[in-house]
Amino acid sequence: MNRTLLIARREYAAYARTVGFWLSLLAFPLFAVLGGAIPVLIRSSEPVRAVAIIEEDGATGLAASVRDALKRDGDRRAERARQAAEAAAKSTGAPADATAASGAMASLSRQRIRLVDTPADIAAAAPGQAQDDAVRRWLTDETPKDQRLDAVVFLGRSEGLPTARVWSARATDDTVEDFVRDALRSANRKSVFEGAGIDPQVVEATERFRPDVTVFSPKSASGGQVSFRDKLPAIIGLASGFLLWSLILTGASILLNSVMEEKSNKILEVLLSSASATEILTGKVLGVAMLTLTVLAGWGLIGAAGLLNFAPAQAADVGEVLLHGGMLGYFAAFMVGGYLMYAVLFAAIGAFCETPRDAQTLMGPIMMVLVIPMLTMQMALMTPDAPVVRILSWIPFFTPFLMIARMPSDPPMIEVIGAMAGMFAFAVVMVLIAGRAFRAGALSDVKLSWKTFAGAVRRGE
Repeated sequence: MNRTLLIARREYAAYARTVGFWLSLLAFPLFAVLGGAIPVLIRSSEPVRAVAIIEEDGATGLAASVRDALKRDGDRRAERARQAAEAAAKSTGAPADATAASGAMASLSRQRIRLVDTPADIAAAAPGQAQDDAVRRWLTDETPKDQRLDAVVFLGRSEGLPTARVWSARATDDTVEDFVRDALRSANRKSVFEGAGIDPQVVEATERFRPDVTVFSPKSASGGQVSFRDKLPAIIGLASGFLLWSLILTGASILLNSVMEEKSNKILEVLLSSASATEILTGKVLGVAMLTLTVLAGWGLIGAAGLLNFAPAQAADVGEVLLHGGMLGYFAAFMVGGYLMYAVLFAAIGAFCETPRDAQTLMGPIMMVLVIPMLTMQMALMTPDAPVVRILSWIPFFTPFLMIARMPSDPPMIEVIGAMAGMFAFAVVMVLIAGRAFRAGALSDVKLSWKTFAGAVRRGE
């Protein structure tokens, strides 16, 4: 037992004393924040496109329709920004932040199109090649950058229906194309309604109408209207699944690299001279488990500090969700079972390998399998009781990630107990199998392959 603890302490210290470990501990929260912030920054920094509109013969009124559509879009964006700012101020309990939130949302909800006057040479050019050449000049480097256009739209009619030709400075930018298509669709709908004798003011009112939709559910906390607090457990369940996946795979990968490195440096042979293969494997698994718990504690402290400082109201809700129904207990149980399965498997693989290339024989298929819960967990957010989610959650390799994601939806207790029992039973089998493979790999110089791995398990030597 003392040798096992010594190996565990050595394994823990080998990583915990390095600067790289602590930097990697901070990397996950940092990348999580960046993952949410980068799309927002991209949207906020997206340029406003300067667009000129030209009505061709028979297209009178279509330009006005596009302008009206642009104004309605601006009004919708402003309203969404206002509502989001109010919701942010309400959720944080700090009305003073409403101005800042409103400013941030306004930068995200600003319009992406700005209508400008049509250049005189384009307006005066005869339809055809001359007109196309004039347009090209205003969309390319022939025109100074501060005067250059992003798109030129020619509005027309074909068989009485609105049409458009859109010249864009970038062939891959379809922002103007999509907006013009929606605007012309709206203009045609309005024209059809008016042709049917419907009052134009009624049509305008219909176009401006934005329904106020409120969601209710008997499973909401109030038994009525659904709030963000009602959706929070599902979000936390999904986040817990992804967190478990990251933690377990991080710990198992550390174990794989550690064993592989010691095998190539002959350190494993030295350890085998003073401790048994079982003691070495147990000590390494225990040491990396403590390392994984350190990572979890670090991420937890960072997350808690961030919530308490920036969203104290949400912090209380998150704490209530985690403490309600034994969520933390289930998280710990699934973490232990999942870590045992993957840690001993990766350690056994590492015992056969001296370079990362050697490990690719088995690691490739394993990582492909591990993509499945990553894809399926997203279904658990909306439909946690979908047949495919329920079936996959019974497969031991997927159980830790899918069952914790389903826990906020209160799955039948028979499923929880059954899946957990299956996971731990399979973990015990994995410990026995991987232990035999680790012993055989540590004592031999045979290159890893499916055949040698299976043979080692079968012989246990």
